[in-house]
Amino acid sequence: MTRLWSQIKDLRLRRDAIKWLQLRTNGGEHSLTRDEINDFFFDGERFKLIDPMKGIRKPRELEAALTIMTSFRKPGEERPYADDVGPDNLPRYMWEGNDPDTYTNRGLRLAMERGLPLIWFIGVGGSPMQFHAVCPVKIIGEEPELKRFVLTPASEDELSFTNLEERDMAEEIIKRYLLRETKTRLHQPVFRASVIRAYQGRCSICNIGHASLLDAAHIVPDSDEHGIASVTNGLALCKIHHAAFDSSILGITPDYTVEIRPDLLKEVDGPMLEHGLKARHGQALMMLPKNAKERPDRALLATTYKRFLVAQSA
Repeated sequence: MTRLWSQIKDLRLRRDAIKWLQLRTNGGEHSLTRDEINDFFFDGERFKLIDPMKGIRKPRELEAALTIMTSFRKPGEERPYADDVGPDNLPRYMWEGNDPDTYTNRGLRLAMERGLPLIWFIGVGGSPMQFHAVCPVKIIGEEPELKRFVLTPASEDELSFTNLEERDMAEEIIKRYLLRETKTRLHQPVFRASVIRAYQGRCSICNIGHASLLDAAHIVPDSDEHGIASVTNGLALCKIHHAAFDSSILGITPDYTVEIRPDLLKEVDGPMLEHGLKARHGQALMMLPKNAKERPDRALLATTYKRFLVAQSA
């Protein structure tokens, strides 16, 4: 019974941490610094969610790992650990070091065996460094020959603790986690956080600075073979300009100049068209990342600009 209640406390900690992160990040809208992440309290005491020295957080109070962290990689740089995406489009997380039996690797393996939810912090840059919280995720496999674990999104919807006394709570709750579409749950939130941070929370075309009105737009769609999930394939755009860009009403040249489709320039249809679109024709982007390595890839812009030109003749 003692071990069962220990497992219940473990799951309650994970549930509370996930809900707290969702609240602090406005449902994943914002990123957090390391200090902000470690401002979490559990049962009245501060409880660190990120390890100061390691990528894997396996608290001494728990048998299994609680959180994992992926460091920020500037364009062109490699991370210390080559976390990657496998042929099944599911992300991989590398072991710590080469020894499969370090306490951190054992902690991740136990989380896998028990189907426990984890929190994944992914660095998105900034000073101080900001992290995007992706949660919950779980480990569904291990590839020992490649020294890594296989991750997948998990469902938070059924992390319920009602009537715990009437059933084998830990096992029942664990079994309820469902797989979710990886690109939506993992890749896109991190892409958004990276792009919005790089553009300082402003639309690159009109400079509006309200985060709730901004999207992280792909220059080349992520369904395209060249549509990499990198900040250099992204633009921070307000929702109007995002829609105009995706529908080829608005184009951006490889030298960062905005163009509006010629037939739209001849229309007269109110202030949004006049000031929000037509007035931007021939103007340079108003906001670009300070770091030149994070600016839009000119070759990707050229690809999309060709699509814009073709749409004019259609």
